[in-house]
Amino acid sequence: MSEPRFHGVIPPVVTPRTADGALDLPGLGSVIEHLLAGGVHGLFVLGSSGEVAFLTDAERVSVIEESARVTAGRVPLIVGVNEMTPARVIEQVRLAEQAGADAIVATAPFYTLPSTAEIETHFRLIAGATALPLFAYDVPVRVHNKLTVDMLVRLGAEGILAGVKDSSGDDVAFRRLVNANRAAGEPLVLFTGHEVVADGALLWGAHGVVPGLGNIDPRRYVEMYEAAVDGDWARARSLQDELCALFEIVFQAQGVSGEAAGIGAFKVALARLGVISSARMSQPVAELDESTVERIHAIVDRSGLLVT
Repeated sequence: MSEPRFHGVIPPVVTPRTADGALDLPGLGSVIEHLLAGGVHGLFVLGSSGEVAFLTDAERVSVIEESARVTAGRVPLIVGVNEMTPARVIEQVRLAEQAGADAIVATAPFYTLPSTAEIETHFRLIAGATALPLFAYDVPVRVHNKLTVDMLVRLGAEGILAGVKDSSGDDVAFRRLVNANRAAGEPLVLFTGHEVVADGALLWGAHGVVPGLGNIDPRRYVEMYEAAVDGDWARARSLQDELCALFEIVFQAQGVSGEAAGIGAFKVALARLGVISSARMSQPVAELDESTVERIHAIVDRSGLLVT
């Protein structure tokens, strides 16, 4: 069986800012080249790691256009179109279509309080408004709804959804989804966003990984995916253990938001590697303090990623 177009390692690309807070498009290009040099199979822009909620529409368009320009068709470009209601999502879809997206990713509605039936209608309305492949983004920590296995597989079988990016952290539910999808003939391409148990997800039958940590170390994720494809699970586990050690960067900050601790740590690490020039976050997210930055640097330095 041939591999689906969307597969493998597709990192959710961070959105760099300059020290004064402006969108850093050259820095974005540097991140993309870093990822492509690591062998990734696709790019996902305007996700949670891309700080999509903090970007204006103009900034979102700039990110998509620059990503499409730099990528130049070397790998598929998947774009987040996350908004509160179908009408608002479809406006984002139009921006993504015009700016060069190859596929789109949408969450369930948020702020509103939708029923399961309304969530299903939400995805049907989005799919009906575009010819781009649509991926469902299962991220209950953001939208306060867990997408159901039955609905996802049904929408896949009907051609409404091309796949799922599972960032629920619910490994039991994801295993159930993999099994149900297999029983239905695999209408969905399934990705895990759970970067510290990606080896397990690949063993169960996931088609790929969307790891925020992949911004820092894309090569090891690609090697882990390749080991999984080859059935070398000891190698996959060893690489996952190394990535888990690097993931400790997100636990170094205390008393700050999830964005500051997680995405902030990714940016500090990328700056340490010389990929971007600033770890600046979008307002009002706080900068990490000096002692936290030093601890992150120490972990990055031990990872073997620095070129001396």
